[in-house]
Amino acid sequence: MRVAFVGILSLAMIFGSFAHAADNAAAKEKAELCAGCHGDSGISQTENTPSLAGQPDQFLQWQLVFFRGGSRKSDQMQPVAETISNDDIRTLGAYFAALTPPKAAPDDNPDLSKKGAQAAVGRRCASCHTDSFAGTQAVARLAGQREEYLVKALHDYKSGVRSGGAGAAMTDVAYPLSDEEIEALAHYLAHL
Repeated sequence: MRVAFVGILSLAMIFGSFAHAADNAAAKEKAELCAGCHGDSGISQTENTPSLAGQPDQFLQWQLVFFRGGSRKSDQMQPVAETISNDDIRTLGAYFAALTPPKAAPDDNPDLSKKGAQAAVGRRCASCHTDSFAGTQAVARLAGQREEYLVKALHDYKSGVRSGGAGAAMTDVAYPLSDEEIEALAHYLAHL
């Protein structure tokens, strides 16, 4: 009886690993459409386009839902998001969340980073994005994100162009920021 149980358990583990490998392959295939803009392995090389690797699963899923529903606007993302199913959204969220986040480049302007760190403390950014700015649940990872994308996102929140999700909270945070503070904050976060 014990030998039979061990045999059944072994088969379940083998078939489970095959199923997991098939799921990973299917997720990677679905993510290939994203690679053109968001980069191989979810690390963007495209200006004003975020890296997705290491973003929290729920955050990614919500962004796709916002794009699909039209509450978040993007000429590039709307057509893509309109064609994907809820299952695709869950698959893509889990896939990109499991990837290694981008590594920050060496900080070429520590003085600017110091000003950005002060702005982050003054705006209580860590209260939502965590002390390491790695994000959590439905809150974005900021550490290591593309600098010019962070500048764009903060300007979009400040002007009210970007909505969906934490739009109201982020608008409250971004609205009083000066252009210099936005530049410093983006530089600081991109180099974490």
